[in-house]
Order: sequence, then structure tokens, then C-alpha cells
Amino acid sequence: MIWFKDYTLDDIKALITHPNITQILDIDFIERGDDLIRARMPVNQNAHQIHGILHGGVTCVLAESAGSFASLMCIDLDQKYVVGSQICVNHLRPVRDGHIIATAKAVHIGRTKHVWDIPVHADNGKLIAKCELTCAVTDKT
Repeated sequence: MIWFKDYTLDDIKALITHPNITQILDIDFIERGDDLIRARMPVNQNAHQIHGILHGGVTCVLAESAGSFASLMCIDLDQKYVVGSQICVNHLRPVRDGHIIATAKAVHIGRTKHVWDIPVHADNGKLIAKCELTCAVTDKT
């Protein structure tokens, strides 16, 4: 297991302490495995761009949320915090409705940097985006 402690899904949801974009987009953390975290979100009008399909930026928000929360779970939150420092996303196919699911798995867990591979799939199982997120790990001061 790569996590700092044995987080439950309720523990992960409790890390959201004030209104933010995960709540606006209705992002829900649905699975925590030994080496992955999975987040799901609806594709609806709030997530569409002008052509009625999923906005690429919203896909990035889901991927960064999954990876950032995964990074949080790898550190001592009393001593450190993490922030996304780079995200790279290849958008592969459009989605109009249903849900999308991001699965964050570690590529590298270092002292000052975490890198996550985050494929995003539609309800039908098709890959809609391939993402990589780098998070910077910083001391609390």
C-alpha cells in the first residue's frame, strides 16, 4: 500500500473542508485501492462546452482532483501539503452525457514530487482521455 495511513472513502471525502470545484462538478470518490484512487463525475450541462460535449478543462479538473487527493493520501498532512504543478491531457473522444471515471495510479512517489498516470473512461468503458499529473510536495511553514 502506498498511502500514509489506511484512508477510507469517508476519510477522503472529509478532506473537503469548504465549498470548492469538486462539489460544483459533483465529483465523487468511489474507490480507494492499495495503489489507486478512483473518482467519478456526471457529464451534464455544467460540464459541457458550447457544442454540447464534455469540456476538456472539466476533464482536467476531474483528473487533477483524483491525482491531487491521491498525493494527499501519501503524505503526513500535519507536516506537508501538495499542489498540482503540471498536467498533461490528451483528449481522445467526446462525451455528451453519462459519467466519466478517472483512475489515478502512481508512476513516482518521491520526497518532493509525485507523478500520477490518470486514464479517464466513459460509462461504456471507452478511454476518453489520457492524463498525467505531477504534484509538488511542500513543507508546511
